[in-house]
Amino acid sequence: MSKSSIALSSVPPEASASLQTLGEHLALARLRRQESQKQWAARLGVSVPTLIRLEKGDPTVSMGVYATALWLLGLSGGLAELADPAKDMRALESDVRQASRLRAARARASATARRAGKKGG
Repeated sequence: MSKSSIALSSVPPEASASLQTLGEHLALARLRRQESQKQWAARLGVSVPTLIRLEKGDPTVSMGVYATALWLLGLSGGLAELADPAKDMRALESDVRQASRLRAARARASATARRAGKKGG
């Protein structure tokens, strides 16, 4: 089994549900624009079966196809912000913990140096 098929077979349920919702939203946007699957697939540069998979939220459809679909709808602007470091709370919390540990270590080193200076003076 290739790496990509292992990754695709182990897509977390939450991520899978998000892709399914995205696909449904893209299908609804196509329908609201009164475009057929054939028309929309041609605009995306994909086959109708690929469009159908996209609209089902299939994780095997490339990110580029999803991005192009969002671009066609005028919604691609938010893509870059999906993994915005400023919104990565786990990493920010880790940075705060690391800074706190560093601050505590510096305070200990400074206190040790002060004590050593008093003994030597």
